Amino acid sequence: LQPKTDQAVAPRGSNSERFTAKVMKEFGSSAGVPQVTDFQRQLIQGYFISIDRALKAAEEERLRKNANNKDHKYDNDLPVTWENVNLTDLALDVVHYARMGLDMMQDNHLFPIPYKNNKAQRYDVTLMPGYNGIRYIAEKYALEPPLAVTVELVYSTDTFEPIKKAANQVESYRFIINQPFDRGAVVGGFGYIEYTDPQKNELVIMTLHDIEKRKPAYASPNFWGGTQKVRENGKQVEKQSEGWFEEMCIKTIKREIYSAKHIPRDPKKIDDAYQYMKM
Repeated sequence: LQPKTDQAVAPRGSNSERFTAKVMKEFGSSAGVPQVTDFQRQLIQGYFISIDRALKAAEEERLRKNANNKDHKYDNDLPVTWENVNLTDLALDVVHYARMGLDMMQDNHLFPIPYKNNKAQRYDVTLMPGYNGIRYIAEKYALEPPLAVTVELVYSTDTFEPIKKAANQVESYRFIINQPFDRGAVVGGFGYIEYTDPQKNELVIMTLHDIEKRKPAYASPNFWGGTQKVRENGKQVEKQSEGWFEEMCIKTIKREIYSAKHIPRDPKKIDDAYQYMKM
């Protein structure tokens, strides 16, 4: 998949086209000949660009960490390159996500995350849907696509009053930001799903505890904030990271709101690609 100078053996087309051809071959060897449209093929070519960037960024980070290991006892000697990627598993993911229509070139649709597989001495590339990708999937496969979805964090100085259906024909809420430039600490959040028939509208409330219990067990402090261990001058030290706590809270609420629990899926729309993603 790397550029070659030998024109006698180099495949025709760009790197992304070669990647697409390789994906088709790998997918076919394990799951049969894939049926993809021209649009899906274009998505796969876009996947190459994003995955290539992710591998290069991971390789720079590998070299940086190795340079900071004074005694080089903890060096990672496996370069993060295409030659060391588990392409068989990646091909399955790529084809299925392309069939769903997720576009890695769009903001927060789909992210490639390389992980080192120490046992196999290869890199597994996980494709992680972002919150826009999750919204796209929910709307595409919804039994009834919502008209609008509102997601907000609630801070300690805000006024938030849920209006449940028992007290009103339509479930709703009252929300006021009292101090927009000094809102205090995050205390929770909510999502409001609106339909053509307002009586179907749903208000989903999440406390801060609800949000934090969905935090991954090994969540990176770079995202969620907190202390992290880093190596400096051959020694392991703890550093405080501010992270992006509020953004992670919003993403967590969106993942909940756009789940099949709150936006039911239409069984008639469920296909093999969706089933694969769920697995």
